[in-house]
Amino acid sequence: MSTLVVCLYRGTGMDFEGPVVGREAVERIVTSVGIDDPENSRINCILEGLRVARDLDDGIVAVVSSGTEPVSGDRAIANQVDQLVAEYDPDSAVVIVDSADDERLVPIIESRVQVDAVDRVVVRQDRDIESTYYLLKQFLADEELRKTVLVPVGVALLAFPALLFILDSTAVALSAIAAVVGVFLLYKGLSIDHFLSNLSTGTRNALYSGQVSLVTYVVAGGLALVGMFVGVLGASSLDADVVGELIVAMEFVYEAIPWLTAAALTASAGRLLDEFIRDDEIRGAYVNLPFVAVAVGLAVRGFSAYFLQRSDVLSYLTIPDMELGPATIESITIAPGTHLAVFVLASIVLSLIGVRVAAYVSSVDYDISAEGPGSQS
Repeated sequence: MSTLVVCLYRGTGMDFEGPVVGREAVERIVTSVGIDDPENSRINCILEGLRVARDLDDGIVAVVSSGTEPVSGDRAIANQVDQLVAEYDPDSAVVIVDSADDERLVPIIESRVQVDAVDRVVVRQDRDIESTYYLLKQFLADEELRKTVLVPVGVALLAFPALLFILDSTAVALSAIAAVVGVFLLYKGLSIDHFLSNLSTGTRNALYSGQVSLVTYVVAGGLALVGMFVGVLGASSLDADVVGELIVAMEFVYEAIPWLTAAALTASAGRLLDEFIRDDEIRGAYVNLPFVAVAVGLAVRGFSAYFLQRSDVLSYLTIPDMELGPATIESITIAPGTHLAVFVLASIVLSLIGVRVAAYVSSVDYDISAEGPGSQS
């Protein structure tokens, strides 16, 4: 029976290569690394491994090490554990870690040898002084964090006396500074700067590559603006004091949704054309998107019409008289509930058709790609 005590050491500037096995060899690592970098907290992890191996009668202490790279570092740990298992054939293992980042490597060891325990080392320190000092030190060392926090705070401290002198009002000056700082934090917090940089890059690439979607996006934006304009005109014709704000909003939606649906349909059609031109395989999501856009438009149109009909703003749908040979069919008035049910049912059926068409296109593309260029039909 033997138990492998594995100490995980991830870091840079190591003067040894893992795995290092045996009490004497591990103690030499503690002395070497401790003298070179006394502030290295991973020394405590190795010392804990020596203690656990001492307390176990069958303990074999080993240190596995890697760099900080996520993929190559994990592979290095896996290869070293394979070496230890092949050489010592342990019955179980105890893993010593000192951080949550190292703890995620435990499944790599569990896949190769049974892990009986995971020992996480936490270094005791003065929380009121030392922890605050190191947190502040790490904060000041992070350039991105300094720009995000210290820059707006510094600008606010400089702007406050100037605004107070110009406006002669403490409340207005504080409100203006709070608004500017809030806009900046939202700008950084929501990664709007990255979005704008990616947007300009994507637009430039679309212009150079001649994508159809660039034109359809412009057309879709124009249709959306027309829809908003038509919706505002329709809503402005109603008196909110008489019909209520909800009915005014429903009138805006009712008038605008056909144009907004056309905008979404145009944009999705352009994206689908790009996929068709550029790739032999068309993803089902792009095929289904136009159906979803129209289905959502039908459902929203139906609900908004229901509210307007029930409030007598929109007249009921009436089918006029029809003559079929000698017989005459009288006009039929469709109730609001029936009208809504028809729109909802149509949206559901259309969405199901879209799913079916997308699945069919994906299966056809898969069959074509599976055949290969040299296959025989």
